[in-house]
Amino acid sequence: MSGMPEPVLEILGLLQQNGIPAFVVGGAVRDMCLGRQPKDVDICADASVDTLKAVFAHHPVRVVGNTFPVCLVHDIEVAPSRAASHQFPEDDLAMRDFTVNAMAYDPLENRLVDPFNGRSDLENRIIRFTGDPAARILEDPVRMIRGCRFKVLLSAKLSDAAQKAIYDHAGSLTPDIPGERIRNELIKAMALPTPSDFFHCLHGTGLLAGILPSLDRCHGLDGGPFHGETVFEHCLLVGDALPPGQPLLRLAGFLHDVGKADAQGIKDGRITFHSHETRVDALTADLDRLRFSVREKAYILALVQCHMRPLASKTRPKSVRRLLAMLAQNHLSFQDFMRMRIADKKGNLAKSPYTLADIRDRVEKVRHEMARQTAFYPDDLKISGQDIMQVKQIPPGPAVGRIKHRMFEKVLEDPALNTREHLLSMLQDMD
Repeated sequence: MSGMPEPVLEILGLLQQNGIPAFVVGGAVRDMCLGRQPKDVDICADASVDTLKAVFAHHPVRVVGNTFPVCLVHDIEVAPSRAASHQFPEDDLAMRDFTVNAMAYDPLENRLVDPFNGRSDLENRIIRFTGDPAARILEDPVRMIRGCRFKVLLSAKLSDAAQKAIYDHAGSLTPDIPGERIRNELIKAMALPTPSDFFHCLHGTGLLAGILPSLDRCHGLDGGPFHGETVFEHCLLVGDALPPGQPLLRLAGFLHDVGKADAQGIKDGRITFHSHETRVDALTADLDRLRFSVREKAYILALVQCHMRPLASKTRPKSVRRLLAMLAQNHLSFQDFMRMRIADKKGNLAKSPYTLADIRDRVEKVRHEMARQTAFYPDDLKISGQDIMQVKQIPPGPAVGRIKHRMFEKVLEDPALNTREHLLSMLQDMD
């Protein structure tokens, strides 16, 4: 077993001095069995919250959680036993989701408690529910999503019983389950090496239709004459090609083409997806149901709606400026836009990915226009709404905004016009 951080040993030692049995539980034990240094350590103690508060009265301690209060000691979670009986820690472990998470370890005695053979399942790479799979699922249906995530995280497979139970109970992901809990599982999955395996697992077990129906309906949808893969396969390839350190960007990659299910049509005998990037109603409904924040939703939708904007070696400076203005107005960085473009090309099996020279060429075009300090917002103009009202002798109102937008369009065409002198002259000549 790997070593424990000193604060954890101090907490366990103090509990032991007070005659309170306590163990490290959950993911930390799983990580140690895999020979990994645990990132987060949770402790379970056979005592009430009030008793724990008294034990740690001279330490920085606070109680968090409403349904199941726990103590945070030096920011380490120390949870009271939740089991009704007195067999500790076995009865607590029996309430956990999977056998690989139902182990407890006492580093002071170097003792592992493993009543459900979690270590063996870990070695054999099997995800198995603790006890009766149906009972564990009905206690918390989100465990089904966690099962798919752990399957990929541990390069494992679901046991036959787990697979069947999830398939049979996929419909129990009902709207009364807090959407943010499912959202949190999706965000965690974005850190996986290949989240596409997670989405394949969700689809294969029937869960994806209840989580992201906008994506699930793309399964088997012909990608059209310009793709060598289905729309579903393309979305998964694009998501995998984006960086794990940017979970929202990566999730947007998995969802960027879901509008094709609504936009599909036939022209000259071939399937088309005209303006699919604008068909975001189904995706918006999914993000709302999963309780993504306003900021998160705006970011994902902006990436989806902007990802088709062209940027090629032949793109003229004027078009580059319009692209940058669109990105600025959608609060997107050029870097994230470009990451999406690169991944989108890489996920198209009918085309070659961008070369390093291709990427450098596009970046240089953008850098050149940004260096010119072009106005990318109407508010970047060297003239104010007050100036417009004064020169045109008009009151505040929509007309001021319309005039400012017309001037902004002219400055996008020719950045040299963005001086106060030029803009005042332009304003004088406007009808």
